[in-house]
Amino acid sequence: MSVVEVQYYAVLREQAGRSHEQVTTAAPTVAALYEELRTRHGLSLGRSQLKVAIDGEFADWQAALADGARVVFIPPVAGG
Repeated sequence: MSVVEVQYYAVLREQAGRSHEQVTTAAPTVAALYEELRTRHGLSLGRSQLKVAIDGEFADWQAALADGARVVFIPPVAGG
C-alpha cells in the first residue's frame, strides 16, 4: 500500500468535491490510481483527455507509484 497526495484542478476538482486529498492505495501505476479515483468520485474525463505529473514532472500513465508521491491530474484548459 502507498499513501499519495492527489491534486485536482478545474472540472476534476468540481467532480471530486475537493482540490486535494491523501489517498491510501494498492494501485501500482498512476493509471490504476486514476481508475480507482474515477470510480470513487465519478470523474468524467478519460485518461486520453488528461496529462499526469508525479512530484512536479510530467509522467507516463504506466509510471509506478511510490509512497509519498504527489500526483496531479491535469485536465484540458481553455482560455484566451
